[in-house]
Amino acid sequence: MEFPKMFRVKQELEGPMLTDIPGAVRDTIRSLRLHEKVKPGQTVAITSGSRGVANIATITKAVVDEMKALGLKPFIVPAMGSHGEATAEGQLKILAHYGITEATMGCPMKSSMEVVRIGDVKGLPVFCDKNAWGADHIAVVARVKAHTDFDGEIESGLFKMMAIGLGKQHGAEHYHRAGHQFSYAEIFPMTGQAVLDSGHVLFGLATVENGYEQTAKVQAVLPKDFGPVEKALLIEAKAWMARIPFEDIDVLIVDELGKNISGAGMDPNVTGRASVQKPAGKPRVRQLIVRDITPEAEGNAIGVGFADLTTQRLVRKINYVAMNMNAITSGVPDAAKVPITLENDREAVRTALGMIGLIPVEKAKVVRIKNTLHLTELDCSEPLAADVKAHKRLSAVTEPKPMTFDGSGNLPPF
Repeated sequence: MEFPKMFRVKQELEGPMLTDIPGAVRDTIRSLRLHEKVKPGQTVAITSGSRGVANIATITKAVVDEMKALGLKPFIVPAMGSHGEATAEGQLKILAHYGITEATMGCPMKSSMEVVRIGDVKGLPVFCDKNAWGADHIAVVARVKAHTDFDGEIESGLFKMMAIGLGKQHGAEHYHRAGHQFSYAEIFPMTGQAVLDSGHVLFGLATVENGYEQTAKVQAVLPKDFGPVEKALLIEAKAWMARIPFEDIDVLIVDELGKNISGAGMDPNVTGRASVQKPAGKPRVRQLIVRDITPEAEGNAIGVGFADLTTQRLVRKINYVAMNMNAITSGVPDAAKVPITLENDREAVRTALGMIGLIPVEKAKVVRIKNTLHLTELDCSEPLAADVKAHKRLSAVTEPKPMTFDGSGNLPPF
């Protein structure tokens, strides 16, 4: 079988970019006049999640420094539901991957899977990390973005961090199970609001990223303003979000998935695949290949089940304990189902091209991306040349060349 000729495309993305992140964090926090709400010597728990948030170590350190400037005693709590194999040590290891340690942050790290039941809302118990609940104050730090599993006015951000992040494995499992009776668009706001109503939250710091996965905005917010601020920031986040700029794709090749790329491994907002309470969207993809897993994911291949084909290379790296725990906690077993597994990339692409109906190889619309987070460059097959030329934010930077494979039958690095 012949393979398509591919050419490299650059995509111009949208959104501003902060140049002085520590300064921006400092200024927005100081605008809240928190010195009027705290007493020197009080403790404050600062949340830190498991996602690959841009500049998260820099942002977190800036928050720590501001808390110290207020005379407070900050410490960091991993707020990531069941991630890190639902162990205290595993969650600290994830934060260390992002450069967040006691040494780099200059404050203690308190990791535990223990939670406190702090109330109930509509029959749902509300949980909070025991260490965070024991502090005088909680500072909620979270990125606002489109959620992978549902659409709503509030999706992934401050409210999710309070509900799922601080709820740890116990809360995350409970809320995901509740998703069979409620929509997540209801669960996150109402459980997060219960945490706010407790009076323990001092402030939130929301971050928003541009299409280049760089920090575009940081905004500190008082508890009373969490709702309207997060709704407004989500609109901006969606406007700046990077996407694949085609409506129909015959074969989509994704080089890597991982929890550091997306909570779903591969973001359905990018692949167009249906996910939990989110219907299928665009692009419409006939066959999806995922080639590998990121080192940072440490074998958690959650999301591999939304691909049609994968490789033995990826499957050999799967940490089934971590992946299965993630799938069970979220109540989405399909995300952990291993798809048809081929020996190498050549066989995966060959198989995919054989499952797109009567479309000949030379007319197949094939797109290759590094992952669903980094979309400034794409490889496209020749039939997409006209689409690229007509798109104001796309430009071809190479001539079409035959798809090549190395001696092991694998594609070269992206």
